Amino acid sequence: MRKIIFITGGQRSGKSHYAQKLAKDKADNPIFLATARIWDEDFKARVKRHRSDRSENWQTIEEEKNLDKLELQGETIVLDCITLWLTNIFHDAEYDLENSLEEAKSIWDNFVQQDFTLIVVSNELGMGIHSENESGRKFTDLQGWINQHIAALADNVYFMVSGIPLEIK
Repeated sequence: MRKIIFITGGQRSGKSHYAQKLAKDKADNPIFLATARIWDEDFKARVKRHRSDRSENWQTIEEEKNLDKLELQGETIVLDCITLWLTNIFHDAEYDLENSLEEAKSIWDNFVQQDFTLIVVSNELGMGIHSENESGRKFTDLQGWINQHIAALADNVYFMVSGIPLEIK
């Protein structure tokens, strides 16, 4: 039976750590589904740190965009993260908000047709500084709409604050 757990919050709020804990409680060999595209050396170091945080019983799958191409029936998966996945879609769509939203919803809706336990990590971007440029404002809108879409389909939703999970749904 499919189960989706959505974890959202601010940067460095403990989302990934909590998601990994939930996955380890549910499976001996969970899958870490990484959506990062390596943009620069700083980001490469962040990815390396994240990898070192996981024990060797994790299987890692890297997929920047096409989540719906993956067959993960019966698995327990941590998808980290929606924000990076959306960044890749938005960039490749040349910052077109409507096309990005349509593509992301389509990929997501196809992906979650599988029978798996999916623990999804995302960011709440619209709670801080308002972006000074148009593409930043559009991306914040995109993130908010996709978070709503995922949360509506999720069985459980958690908001992370200072490492503490607050159950929303």
